[in-house]
Amino acid sequence: MPSPHDPFVDAALRSRALQPAEALAAEASSLEEGRPPAEALRAMVALFGERGLLRLVTDEDFGGAFEDTSSRALCLARETLGRASPLADLAFAMQGLGSYPITFAARAHGATEPASRWLPPIVAGRFVAAFALTEPEAGTDLGGIAARAERTADGYRLRGRKVFISNAGIADTHVVFAVTAPDAPRRRLSAFVVPADAPGLSTRATRVLGGHPIGELHLDDVPVPEGDRLGPEGAGLAIALATLHRFRPTVGAAAVGFAQRALDEALAHVKRRHQFGAPLAELPLVQARLGEMACELEAARMLVYRAAWMADVRAPRSEVTRTSSMAKLVATEAAQQIIDSALQLHGGRGVLADGIVARLYQEVRALRIYEGTNDIHKILIARELLR
Repeated sequence: MPSPHDPFVDAALRSRALQPAEALAAEASSLEEGRPPAEALRAMVALFGERGLLRLVTDEDFGGAFEDTSSRALCLARETLGRASPLADLAFAMQGLGSYPITFAARAHGATEPASRWLPPIVAGRFVAAFALTEPEAGTDLGGIAARAERTADGYRLRGRKVFISNAGIADTHVVFAVTAPDAPRRRLSAFVVPADAPGLSTRATRVLGGHPIGELHLDDVPVPEGDRLGPEGAGLAIALATLHRFRPTVGAAAVGFAQRALDEALAHVKRRHQFGAPLAELPLVQARLGEMACELEAARMLVYRAAWMADVRAPRSEVTRTSSMAKLVATEAAQQIIDSALQLHGGRGVLADGIVARLYQEVRALRIYEGTNDIHKILIARELLR
């Protein structure tokens, strides 16, 4: 975790974000024992809500812990939870990702009615949230979104299909993005809150590495009242991008948490494992690998918190965009290498399916894809440099 002398994390952040997350991390991890992932995730969300950790995902006006949602607080929570359990990190992160569009719409567009209705149960952990953006032909390219929201006398009817949606089949609420102006020169997106029990909404599970609850949403003439539209028509793209920008550094923080756990496991293993009459820790090649892992981890951590700090102090947008992309790219790539090295140091034990390092090896791979693939982030960084 960031040291007490870290210039980007002050005492207030430690007491309001880091310490509550540390207090819950082990307890959340224990909830996985003997439970399927979906059941464990719901139990974690309830725990986080009951103990107040979910206050980090929204603003003070809506029951949050800070005047404005703090990127550094989100990073501290995700790193801490990710170190304990990738599923605990997912449970927390999706409450943020699935609710931040509601917070942003209230702040930017005065859409306080949906905020007052949906944010309290999400922050309390009574509702599990989801963020439904990706489609079969729309991942990084949001211009490919095909889901439609057609006007009716009292609201909208949503039609379409969303894929790779975390918490699909578990979530009580979904923020769904759909086209409301298909014939406009630039097809305009709008955002809607859609409850899980809405008529015409169905889900299908998808099997992925790590076994996370993820799946598809099928929207078949799903009725949505106008009061559950977030902001004005056409504001959906801005809401989606604001959400992704806010959470991009936190993906790096989760990666740092995974990598820290891998390094911890590697250190413990090489101290107790003996070969050729001595602990592995005494071998120079092992020491060199550990030193490299530690350097990569600390560099990634500092970049993540610098990016989050820049977002919190409202640095120029271009600088925030560039640094957030750098943090996500560098931290997830470093975590992949650190976890791979930890697995190598474990030898045959590293590939045991029920081992923590093997699980981290599976879990970390997805971080290099979601919230924008790492290949795309290289291009985004270069574009900002060339401006």
